[in-house]
Formats: sequence, structure tokens, C-alpha cells
Amino acid sequence: MKVVLSTRNAHKLQEVQRILAAEAVAGVEVVGLDGFDVPEVVEDGVSFAENALLKAEAAARATGLPAIADDSGIAVDALNGMPGIFSARWAGTHGDDQANLDLLLAQVADVPDARRGASFVCAAALVRPDGSRHVEEGVVRGTLLRARRGEGGFGYDPVFVPEGHELSTAEMSPAAKDAISHRGRAFRALSGALRTLARS
Repeated sequence: MKVVLSTRNAHKLQEVQRILAAEAVAGVEVVGLDGFDVPEVVEDGVSFAENALLKAEAAARATGLPAIADDSGIAVDALNGMPGIFSARWAGTHGDDQANLDLLLAQVADVPDARRGASFVCAAALVRPDGSRHVEEGVVRGTLLRARRGEGGFGYDPVFVPEGHELSTAEMSPAAKDAISHRGRAFRALSGALRTLARS
């Protein structure tokens, strides 16, 4: 059974496929939006969960297939939880990782190490063609570095060190990152609903 992941981000597609494969979600093939005519979604929800649902609903409606989507970002303590749902377009252009990182690092440049706490947050949504919906959330706490470290991952990974670890999430192997990441936690929580869907 095909399930559409509402993204055209190849990195995110590979990550979700890897997470669900590790969870042994049998009978489900996760594909991205390439090859489907799905309109761009205006992410005007006020929470990660609302935006994830908007994307999954649009993909399910356009493809007639079950759809999954996530909305995720970084919530910085010293910025009162921002960028939050605006993480992907923090510097003004959606998906410009370099500009987003530059702006975030500049905004917290004067914040002392003891106050550089942050959380990666992910809401993962499943929407069936009949309109039924399921949402799970994953959170990982950590601290912000003062400069990028590592070549892996994407987004804010190069400046985030999870609690209890010394490596940034961009320095971790994909498997190590998946084991503790916000997206890993959210999609592992969603895997039960996907198993139920595959059996139905």
C-alpha cells in the first residue's frame, strides 16, 4: 500500500522512509509528492499539529491515497519559543537553511551558554482518504552551539546538541540521529496507526 509523504524535500523523505523501515512497518511504501499534482499548501496553522494536518489533508485529497506529513522546527528558549512554526522561513525565504541558521545564530550571539536551551519539535499527521486523522508529537531537548558543526542532516542540525550527547545532530550517523530525534520520535509514535492502516 502506498502512503504519500507530503513533501518534496528528498532529505525528509529519506529520513521518514528510514525511520519507518527501522520500525518494520510492513506493507507500507512511503513515497513523496514527485509525480503527483498536489497544490502548495498555505501553512497558516498556529501549531505544528495544525500545519502537519493541513499538509496531510491536501495530499490525501489530491492523490486519493493515505497521506502523512510533518511540521517541525526549533523552539529557542531565549527567543520565547521562536522560530517555532516559522523555522523553515525564519530568514524570509522558505527552506533557505543557510540564511535561517545565520539569522538564528546572530539573534542568540549574546546569549550566555547557560541560557542557550532549545527544543526540536515535530508533529506527524496521518490522514486517510475518508478524512479520519491521527497526530503524534515528538520533542528532543538540547542546546544551541555558537557555530555550525557537522555535514549531515539539514535545517538547524549543525547548531543543535541533544541533551546527554556531545555531537551536534549534523555530526551523528543517520541511525543515531533517528534514534533520538524529534522526527524519529513522532513517526515511531505514528507507526502503530500506519500498521493498523496497512492491515485494514
